[in-house]
Amino acid sequence: MTPSARFSQALTRLPLVAILRGIRPDEAVDVAAALVAEGFALIEVPLNSPEALQSIARMVQALGHEAMIGAGTVLDPVAVEAVAAAGGTMIVAPDTNAAVLAAAAARGLAMVPGVLSPSDAFTAIRGGAAALKLFPAEIAQPAGLKAMRAVLPAGLPVLPVGGIAPDTMGPWIAAGAAGFGLGSALYQPGKSAALVGRDAARFAAAWRAGAAAG
Repeated sequence: MTPSARFSQALTRLPLVAILRGIRPDEAVDVAAALVAEGFALIEVPLNSPEALQSIARMVQALGHEAMIGAGTVLDPVAVEAVAAAGGTMIVAPDTNAAVLAAAAARGLAMVPGVLSPSDAFTAIRGGAAALKLFPAEIAQPAGLKAMRAVLPAGLPVLPVGGIAPDTMGPWIAAGAAGFGLGSALYQPGKSAALVGRDAARFAAAWRAGAAAG
């Protein structure tokens, strides 16, 4: 199965991306296992985390058959190559960089670029994006997503990232969000695997309730 197909399958299971900014290699597998236990199938380690590539490699080795592991804050093609070498299969970026899109496509990796406007979105689509990261969501707001959804391809997933909490998902889902990227409300450096698992369960329950209501 290709990474893009795996990404689509993971979104179907639970369309929540766990963003583990600041995680260390010695805790990466335990935290990832806690997430997988709660149904998470998409895990991102931002590259500005300590020894991020090592964390990715360890999680891929331990849990790569259960979850899609990738990198965030990917800013250039060199980083794409490094993530691929570590076994990562998903590239997440804060912007829409044509060179990063091309590098991910050449490697066959699932690409989720950051967008904030229709211009960004269509540049990402032309570059082969598997989904769009609406970032920062605090600026876009649900009304902005709803307006963008009117012109975007109907089946293209848009995942708001930034300031998402279990009790704020509803308006985003109503506006057309296909899932979310979850950062500090889910994980912060030093947070135990047990607490991450607890909050992961809350997010998963909130998503399922919101999706059912929508």
